[in-house]
Amino acid sequence: AEMTHLQAGLSPETIEKARLELNENPDILHQDIQQVRDMIITRPDIGFLRTDDAFILRFLRARKFHQTEAFRLLAQYFQYRQLNLDMFKNFKADDPGIKRALTDGFPGVLENRDHCGRKILLLFAANWDQSRNSFIDILRAILLSLEVLIEDQELQINGFILIIDWSNFSFKQASKLTPSILKLAIEGLQDSFPARFGGVHFVNQPWYIHALYTLIKPFLKDKTRKRIFLHGNNLNSLHQLIHPECLPSEFGGTLPPYDMGTWARTLLGPDYSDENEYTHTSYNAMHVKHAASNLEREASPKPMKRSQSVVEAGTLKHEDPGENENTQPLLALD
Repeated sequence: AEMTHLQAGLSPETIEKARLELNENPDILHQDIQQVRDMIITRPDIGFLRTDDAFILRFLRARKFHQTEAFRLLAQYFQYRQLNLDMFKNFKADDPGIKRALTDGFPGVLENRDHCGRKILLLFAANWDQSRNSFIDILRAILLSLEVLIEDQELQINGFILIIDWSNFSFKQASKLTPSILKLAIEGLQDSFPARFGGVHFVNQPWYIHALYTLIKPFLKDKTRKRIFLHGNNLNSLHQLIHPECLPSEFGGTLPPYDMGTWARTLLGPDYSDENEYTHTSYNAMHVKHAASNLEREASPKPMKRSQSVVEAGTLKHEDPGENENTQPLLALD
């Protein structure tokens, strides 16, 4: 009985699912957690800023209680934050960049879960106004949203679905998606975050998104690759995996169209619409503060480098003298 507090609030069905799918055993939960904790001394290079039971448990769940894998993910989680300090510098819903991304619907989060209890996140790519939101701020808003959602134990067990609608996403918008920032996103989501992604669904993707996908494939684990579904404009194939009654009308579902402000209001509270500074709900988990103050100095916010890509005579020319080989635009057309 001493054990059950870690599974407090879980339905019997979910506890059973965790046992069957994740090898979660209530009787030895403490030992499992402790064995992961004991590995921390093997990585003195990483500041593990949070090591409580509940926190380590989400990493075990994300890796089906394979302790070595769970520890690798835990180390990766903090290392990613250590290597990308600017991204996590003011990692709160009221950070101006994050707030703007949330307000613009990045990400959308549906209230109801799918038939497997998974939370559905939506991205309407065409709404990305590149003069308003940097890709990094959108990524930060997604990571912060996941950070808030993953507090829910049911979601640690059931996981997430991501649907990306590429309708009306222009070639010019796509040209901003360089390999280096896409790699940053994949590292942040696939390799450094304790969530189970049940599927990533592309809908209405144009040919250049397809081309982009082939270029990022090398960064994807086989497991991830198997979970990426390119539906094109065939909503039936989407509905076979996610029931229409869980989806808004944009995806041929029976729910009303998604209101972009839904999740932003949830995270930002009542004052979400006023553009001025305010201090309502800021989700500021201790584990995203910096480890060491000597890192602080290097982390002073650098202006983000926006590469100017132009489409000329069907070719993408890059006019950024400071580029290195992995920030060249993805879509160089002959």
